[in-house]
Amino acid sequence: MNGKWLPFLIGSFVGTILASLCIGVVMFFLFRPATQWLLSRFMKRLMDDRYPENVFEMISAMKKINPQIVLENSLRAASGQVIERPFGSSRKFLTFDGLIFSPAQLAVFPAPEDAEVDLSITIGPMAKKPLTLDMPIMSGAMGYGIGVSEKVKIAIAKGTAAAGTVTNTGEGPLLPEERQYAKHLIIQYSSGKWAKEPETLRQADAIEIHFGQGASAGAASFIPAEYIKGRASQIMGVEGQEFVVIPSIHPDVQRAEDLPKLVDKLRTITDGVPIGVKICASAVLEADMEIAIQAGVDFISIDGGQAGTKGSPPILEDDFGLPTIYALSRAVRYLKERGVKDRITLLSGGGYATPGECLKALALGADGIFMGTAIVWAMTHDQVTKAIPWEPPTQLTWYPGSMKDQFDPELAATYLANFFFSFAEEFEIAILALGKTSLKEVTIDDLIALDEITSKVTHVPLAFQPKGTD
Repeated sequence: MNGKWLPFLIGSFVGTILASLCIGVVMFFLFRPATQWLLSRFMKRLMDDRYPENVFEMISAMKKINPQIVLENSLRAASGQVIERPFGSSRKFLTFDGLIFSPAQLAVFPAPEDAEVDLSITIGPMAKKPLTLDMPIMSGAMGYGIGVSEKVKIAIAKGTAAAGTVTNTGEGPLLPEERQYAKHLIIQYSSGKWAKEPETLRQADAIEIHFGQGASAGAASFIPAEYIKGRASQIMGVEGQEFVVIPSIHPDVQRAEDLPKLVDKLRTITDGVPIGVKICASAVLEADMEIAIQAGVDFISIDGGQAGTKGSPPILEDDFGLPTIYALSRAVRYLKERGVKDRITLLSGGGYATPGECLKALALGADGIFMGTAIVWAMTHDQVTKAIPWEPPTQLTWYPGSMKDQFDPELAATYLANFFFSFAEEFEIAILALGKTSLKEVTIDDLIALDEITSKVTHVPLAFQPKGTD
């Protein structure tokens, strides 16, 4: 470079630096008065404008109608079609918060801190091939293709295997890698046409016949073909179809009398793995359960109203199905009345998110808890930063998600395993604090109700009512 340009370049650089510093100083001193001026102008207009012209009317309106409803009605107005909300209902149902555990101290001593705690459960204890898990928390049903991506299914399979628990195929097809990596696998026998071959069913450690679920009741599903392109459509055998339909009525169970035949058929094909049913919690829950009992099932999975899903019409999520705590309490009582509580395993799902909620449900009589939404969030963990703030994190996990290729299944499997291990450790601490050393010893007698409605629903005594009194 010619030397005559050097002083010019140095001068330009120094000038730029000085100019930037001057601008910075001016902005620093002007920032506060400018902000104050803008705020005063805004507040004056806010305080002076007539209500119909005042921006505050949006705040007033949204106190009358929930902002979520405003948004969903806008989506309805834009499309003129049914909208599908991910993750289930945001409605406030009665939860397990009205229950607390009674700690052991003097009348009952805590268990020694170094005592081993047994968290194992058995699904289908009377089956020829019972399914024993190391812990009572399980992955809920998430369908490959119709819901989550291949990477997500692989992560769930690996994470549950590390924790010694079970995963569930959901209403989608069986992904070969899911069976490869899962230690224990429940294959869901849905009303769809796929995953019905004997060679597929024989790969199951248990089979769950799907009739309904909490976030979509027993309604049919219509999935546009563009959402299931690629490998999933090939495995399902639905290539070229405009819509993939999962019927509301199971083709194998056109009437209640057909269920025993299907249970026997599946038991024969699989040589005796536990056979169960998946239902949502209805007002005639006991009648639904009676049909399952008469059919000779080994387990019953009941989804409460807080259950999540990839997407379902808000009316089904918000306005159908009993809350989980109602469903669980009624189901436990009915199984006991029928004298089959020790023979038929009861699995509960729908809105569970914390160790405390899960252990309370187990104390009320559930044998195992399946979780979905909480598991998705646990797997994505800090991977959500790949999506937010420009895209929702579900774009990393859904099968048609625009960012599914960025999802790291190995990292997700580690996060999920840690999630299960953390739950297990909290269970152990709580069980020892109850003076016990086994999950099977935790019962409804360890609980106290804090309000009358929770007490009436669960039959747990109120806190102000000493034990042994009416």
